[in-house]
Amino acid sequence: MLHAEWRDHAYPGHTHDTWTLLLVDDGLIGYNLDRRAHAAVPRAGVTLLPPHVVHDGRPATSRGFRKRVVYLDGDVFAETLIGSAADGPMISDDRLRVESSLLDQALVLGEDLEAESRLALVVERLAWHLTGRPDATVAQDRAQMAVARRAREVLDDDSGSLSSIAAVAQTVGVSTAHLVRSFTRSYGIPPHQYVLGRRLDVARRRLLAGEAPVDVALATGFHDQSHLTRHFKRLLAITPGRYQRGVTSSHGG
Repeated sequence: MLHAEWRDHAYPGHTHDTWTLLLVDDGLIGYNLDRRAHAAVPRAGVTLLPPHVVHDGRPATSRGFRKRVVYLDGDVFAETLIGSAADGPMISDDRLRVESSLLDQALVLGEDLEAESRLALVVERLAWHLTGRPDATVAQDRAQMAVARRAREVLDDDSGSLSSIAAVAQTVGVSTAHLVRSFTRSYGIPPHQYVLGRRLDVARRRLLAGEAPVDVALATGFHDQSHLTRHFKRLLAITPGRYQRGVTSSHGG
């Protein structure tokens, strides 16, 4: 990942061994890709630069630009799609931009399961554009609901120690993107958010049982106490410690 805000910096021609997913939040970037002139504009879809293709970059106006970049492994798309990306690096897709922005946000916050889910959807949608199928959809049917139900069973059994959404998808026998789409369409929330809710339910019960917040955090799948606190406050507008003391106090009269 890279976040940058430059007013007069221009970078020379170079290549990456990764796919470069670019979101421009302000300003205008002018660049050459494979010796052809392009522009990356603010808040209008995303730009995808392919690996091993020379490009440069510079502010196109005096106000400079502000950008966010997510670098994707070189093998995330087939090598045969490099030419398609070089021919049309600017992808006008508002939904893709929103998902890409949420992916960047999840990576910044260290929300691993959410980032994994967001990445699967972003990669799938980028592939639709690269292969000329930007409007591809997946019908919701009984098979999709069956995938969602089976995934929920797996998540209910292992929400506290779950390491990846991909592992669940493999157990169910579908791709990560298929699982995320099926689960979200069937239950109204993506699987990472469902897991988070389950973990918070368990955390609340353990806090009421008198366990220390730091121990509860580690026992319920959070990185540390601050990670638990961030999500606990988002759900209940109170820290785990205050929740524990308040409930215990009210129960004690």
